[in-house]
Amino acid sequence: MIILGVILLILGAVLNVAILYTIGIILIVVGAVLWLLGSMDRGIGGRRHFY
Repeated sequence: MIILGVILLILGAVLNVAILYTIGIILIVVGAVLWLLGSMDRGIGGRRHFY
């Protein structure tokens, strides 16, 4: 999720498309939160790991 967010962020900046830039930032933030919670051994939505 974080990698997809970075790709969309770069594409949005290069192509000057604001929606790709915004979606990229949102995916990076959500991915970082899930990664942080997963590293603290905290289950999210009944799942301990997201693959």
